Amino acid sequence: MDLNNLIKQFLKFIEFEKKHSKHTFTSYQTDLLQFENYLLNIYHINLIEKVNHLHVKSWLVHMMNEGIKNKSIVRKISTLKSFYNFLLREQIISINPLDKIQSPKVEKRLPEFVELNAMDKLLDDSEFQKHFTSDFEGLRDKLLINLFYTTGVRLSELQNLQISNIDFFQKQIKVLGKRNKERIIPITTETIELTNEYLIELKKLEFSNQFLLLTQKGEQLYPKLIYNIVKKYLSLVTTLSKRSPHVLRHTYATHLLNKGADLNAIKELLGHSSLAATQIYTHNSIQQLKEVYKKHPRK
Repeated sequence: MDLNNLIKQFLKFIEFEKKHSKHTFTSYQTDLLQFENYLLNIYHINLIEKVNHLHVKSWLVHMMNEGIKNKSIVRKISTLKSFYNFLLREQIISINPLDKIQSPKVEKRLPEFVELNAMDKLLDDSEFQKHFTSDFEGLRDKLLINLFYTTGVRLSELQNLQISNIDFFQKQIKVLGKRNKERIIPITTETIELTNEYLIELKKLEFSNQFLLLTQKGEQLYPKLIYNIVKKYLSLVTTLSKRSPHVLRHTYATHLLNKGADLNAIKELLGHSSLAATQIYTHNSIQQLKEVYKKHPRK
């Protein structure tokens, strides 16, 4: 069967049945088309039944020789595994060539996070220091940073947060996570007050939009702008190489754990499907304990 048509079938499956995010869909699409092009250009293969584990291994070696990082290669192999598992379920193939493929090892990096005093410095306005203006844009930016830090939501979750998703009485928000899974996250009194302040300014502009965070033209915020806003303000208080929304998500989880929060509770708050994804934050917590231990008089 034609490889290109099968890739299209698989992409429809993950888009409409699995309901993966646009980002995930684009990653799958890119990886599979790269694999297809490699087979066509190097082996002149365009039929799925002609592909075996040696072709996959050859692609893996090719990527290594091209200097592609192991982390990216592992992701591409993972994409290919999902594709072949789909073909097996649909009984299009009977043998999975990925069974004989071993992905390269990836060195696990601890998630970077912003120190507590740096976040306090950024969000706690004082008479002598004010990072955010009091107009619509300044209030929006402060609310955006506040929500990332006090809820740990993903970029797409914050981007799609609607005013109706906020329960001011119960002090909580409802977010739509991966695979359309809803979860409820508590928010602070400070966040409620900041949201009300922002909504007053928003009302003055008479925008007609259900989303909470908007551009100055009244349109839904787009990922690049959200990223730039976070980078702009984190640059004021930290020298971390990464200053992204995901760093604030890491910061949220790490600070909760350092304050004694239960790991299972953090898992639910972050919307992780398994505890294994959350356990990486324990490494940061252990590092903090080691720093405390250094102060032992018998060290």
